[in-house]
This record gives sequence, C-alpha cells and structure tokens, in this order.
Amino acid sequence: MSDNTIIVDRFRARFYSEPMESANEIIESELARLEVRIDELTTVCSRLRAQNRSLMDRLEGLTTERATLLQKNDEARTRVEAMIGRLRTLEQNV
Repeated sequence: MSDNTIIVDRFRARFYSEPMESANEIIESELARLEVRIDELTTVCSRLRAQNRSLMDRLEGLTTERATLLQKNDEARTRVEAMIGRLRTLEQNV
C-alpha cells in the first residue's frame, strides 16, 4: 500500500462524497505540509550538528586546558614540597 493510498484512506471517511480531484487536493496539501515539516527538521538538524561540533571543539579545548593545569599543579606541588624540605633542613641546621 503506497503512502498516497494511506493518506486517501485516512481522509476518505471525511471526504468520501467529494470528487477525486478533492482527494488529490488533500494529498497535495498533505505533501506540502510534510515538505514544510521536512524543511524545518533539516534546519534543526543542521543547527544541532553545528552546535554539537562547537561543543565537541570546546570539550577538546577544555580537556587540553585541564591536562595543562593538572601538570602545572603537580609542578607547583613538587616545588612547594622541595621548599618545605629545604626549610626543614635549614631549621635543623640552626
């Protein structure tokens, strides 16, 4: 059963006494409505793809920044621990 037949069957109860031209008008109207909806969905899909790409780029940047900050944090911790060790050594010598 084709999509056109389904659409005609769907509206047949409502328009069963109308001539065949009316059924074709209904089909054309339904197809036009579906075309508009497909265009809307295509636009939304494109926008979501662009947004997803932007978010993935941002995530990659933030992940890189986090790794850099963790490395700097470890380096700072190492330097502070070294300073504490030197201070303890100086304190013991005094």
